[in-house]
Amino acid sequence: MTPVHFSFTSAFMLGLMGLAFHRTHLLSALLCLEGMMLSLFIALALWAMQFEAIGFSTAPMLLLAFSACEASAGLALLVATARTHGTDRLQNLNLLQC
Repeated sequence: MTPVHFSFTSAFMLGLMGLAFHRTHLLSALLCLEGMMLSLFIALALWAMQFEAIGFSTAPMLLLAFSACEASAGLALLVATARTHGTDRLQNLNLLQC
């Protein structure tokens, strides 16, 4: 495994571990998701450049667009949660309550 592959694989795994183990605030969960998406973007871009695939060169930009949509939806949920519950702690959120 090359150092470049190791770096973006470890960045993805760190984001996944942060999402799995440190779930206190919604903002930290969103930041972990963004870190995972950024490492996927870098991996996809490096893979497209390495194989010189012309048809695959638009995939990293498509992933980046979906990542921006995911980030905006997450921030909208964060604002809505902070307005209704007063905090962004995930322990206070209950799906069974309205």
